Amino acid sequence: MKTDALFYRLFQALPGLVFELAGLDDLSGWNYRFRSEEVKQTAFRLDGLLEPPETNPDGPVVFVEIQMQPEEEFYGRWFAELFLYLYRMVPVRPWRAVVIYPSRPVERLDGRRYGSAVRLPEVHRVYLEDWADVPATTVGLRLVQLLVSEASEAPARARQLLREAPAAHDLVVPETMLLDLVETILVYKLPTVSREEVRRMLELHDVDLKQTRFYQEVFAEGRIEGEAKLLRKQLIRRFGPLPGWVEAKLTGAEPAQLEAWGERVLEVATLEAVFVE
Repeated sequence: MKTDALFYRLFQALPGLVFELAGLDDLSGWNYRFRSEEVKQTAFRLDGLLEPPETNPDGPVVFVEIQMQPEEEFYGRWFAELFLYLYRMVPVRPWRAVVIYPSRPVERLDGRRYGSAVRLPEVHRVYLEDWADVPATTVGLRLVQLLVSEASEAPARARQLLREAPAAHDLVVPETMLLDLVETILVYKLPTVSREEVRRMLELHDVDLKQTRFYQEVFAEGRIEGEAKLLRKQLIRRFGPLPGWVEAKLTGAEPAQLEAWGERVLEVATLEAVFVE
């Protein structure tokens, strides 16, 4: 999972975290909704757009971009997307724009073209390195710090976050949602560690893991793997060694497809007939 996708999940769960990072305190009390937005008739796609609730018709739209890698022409592309969206926006609203970098060296700014634009009062640049060691009193900031922490520190930080979060945050986050986010971040930061090992690292005993999306994904993966293994044995017993194209189909199949193929194994005469659509 890419880092920007992790931030997308964070901001979907905690839209107010954007305001916290960017210092937009005047917007923090509103129930914004976070989503991506394609600018029609162009190749542009905005990373994230925070929309104000219907109860706040004069609230600004907030553009959010997560820029984890250097991109020489980033500001040209971004401002083109923003102003084209604003040109077409109905109804007309005020706006804010937030770009999030891991650190200042990642930013690529051509001051001759965009120096004045980035200093607009509507534009906010966030550098996560500034938040690495700041005392965090909200669960959103703790999650950000976990995401940007060193991999060796991540398990201990995650356990501490889960232990302390119920008594030390001012954003209401369901326990299963928080667990989902923490586990997903650890899987990203520790790519060589299995999901089962991640669960053991977190020392979870008092949470109903079966209610989390993380647990359901692990369970689904295990079930699919077992069904594919059984079907593979059946195919080999009936048709002999399997060619590469069959292995590829088994690897990417969904449970319903595996079940349908399994029902055909004893009914058809050739291996190819098992996989006829």
